[in-house]
Amino acid sequence: MAEIIKETVSTQDNNVRNVVITPGQEEATDSQTREYVVYYILGAVETLLAFRLVLKLMGASHSSPFVNIIYGITGVFVLPFEGIFRRGFTHGLETTSVIEPSVAVALIVYAILAWGIVKLMRIFSGEKQVN
Repeated sequence: MAEIIKETVSTQDNNVRNVVITPGQEEATDSQTREYVVYYILGAVETLLAFRLVLKLMGASHSSPFVNIIYGITGVFVLPFEGIFRRGFTHGLETTSVIEPSVAVALIVYAILAWGIVKLMRIFSGEKQVN
C-alpha cells in the first residue's frame, strides 16, 4: 500500500497550507487548475446539450419540469446556431420527435472553443508543457 506523504507548503502570500501527496502524484499548477476549470465548465455545457438533443429526439413532454429546465438552460447556448439548418420533425402517435442540427453544431463548436481557450492559456502561462 502506498504511503501518504504530508507536506507543509508556504506560498508567496505567506499562507501556509498542508498538502497531501501520494507517491508518484504531483500537485497541479495554477495554469493546470485553470485548464481543469475550463474543461469542467465545457463538460457541464456539453452534458446539458446532450440531454437536450436526446430529449428532443425522443419527443419529451414539455409538461415535465425537468425537460423545461433543460430546454431553458440550453436555449441560450443553442441560440447562436439557430437557423443554420432546418429542423426535422417526425410525428408519432403520441409524441413528435425533433431533430435539431443546431444542437450538434453547438456541441462541436463549444468543444473546439474550449480546446482553443486551453491552448491559449498554455501559451500565455509561460510554463513548459510536458506530455
